[in-house]
Amino acid sequence: MNTYDEEKNLDTLTPSTLENWRKFPNSKWAFHHVREIIPSAEICNNPLDIWKLEEKEVPFKTEDLKSLINETATDAVVIVQDNQIIFESYQNGMGADDPHIIFSISKSILALIAGCLIRDEIIRESDLITHYLPEMEGTAYDKATIRNALDMKVGVLFDEDYTAQKGPIIDYRYAANWDPTPATKESLTLKTFFTTLNQKDGPHNRNFHYVSPNTDLLAWVFERSTGKRYNDLVSDYLWKPLGSERPGYITLDRVGGMRAAGGICITARDLGRLGMLMANNGMRDQQQIIPINWILDIYAGGDRKSWVAGSFRDFFQSKLRHYRSQWYLCQEYGHLLHGFGIHGQYLFIDQERKLSVAWLSSEKDALNSVTTQKILSQVTAIRKTLDKV
Repeated sequence: MNTYDEEKNLDTLTPSTLENWRKFPNSKWAFHHVREIIPSAEICNNPLDIWKLEEKEVPFKTEDLKSLINETATDAVVIVQDNQIIFESYQNGMGADDPHIIFSISKSILALIAGCLIRDEIIRESDLITHYLPEMEGTAYDKATIRNALDMKVGVLFDEDYTAQKGPIIDYRYAANWDPTPATKESLTLKTFFTTLNQKDGPHNRNFHYVSPNTDLLAWVFERSTGKRYNDLVSDYLWKPLGSERPGYITLDRVGGMRAAGGICITARDLGRLGMLMANNGMRDQQQIIPINWILDIYAGGDRKSWVAGSFRDFFQSKLRHYRSQWYLCQEYGHLLHGFGIHGQYLFIDQERKLSVAWLSSEKDALNSVTTQKILSQVTAIRKTLDKV
């Protein structure tokens, strides 16, 4: 029994609602039943073209890994190496077919779509956001480029404090349809919320400044530039060619706007497939799905000085990092690329070892540096162990 199963039967919990779905212990159920709480749009897969992952005996001792799973609020772990599942575990009522919210790993997915749109010459990373969204002229996003938003270098005044009780982040949740919304705020949508972000906190392209609305705004740019809904772009550019085993979905605001920054829900296995795609430099079965130059730039194009001066250095307890195109590159032990979402969502990619680790959780705190360090240490230990196999 997972030590976080304070309720032996999840049915005894207070029903999960829009008010409590992100609060522990309701999150243990809600995080893999999000579409029963919030409206959503399907991210279709192709059931006739599934990337088959063979299952292989675990090539390392699992006692420490299982112990960490049990002492944390981990819901699922899937480890894939060389297109083979070498470890898989589910807790808190979650199963292999259950889509789980990945929070800000959703941002990393958006960045892959960006790479495809740039390859197809639909957008350019140097384009101004206002070129596609004249609605944003006169806001803090005036003169900001697509690249500024991808690298979280927009000089917009926005405090991403998950414990805040006031400020723009509260209206952001109302706009996204993630919290019960007072009648006075029901006219807020994601798009109308963006136009309220009028204050700057400095020049663009300066330091790493993590602002989730940057990513949602890019999804709007993608929709405007292609004439397609964002969920269909994810499906056509990634989910179908990836060979996903199950469809995913994305949460919607009250008028169908999509929470590209944090609302995607997918299975742990499909998250593992996504990591394997990145480990293979964007290729599946000799087909280049994500442009290789885009992936190489994620590894090489980051600005470490911007990271050191930015907002997440202390949380990750690391100066040997950079953030590029909505992905983190950790350089303490080789090159470990990862996506990261609040409440304990991780996707780790080790290209050298052809390794993908999908880790999904329902942690009580949105951010917990101690738990994150334990998981990073465990993944590093696994990588070192695999070197000896």
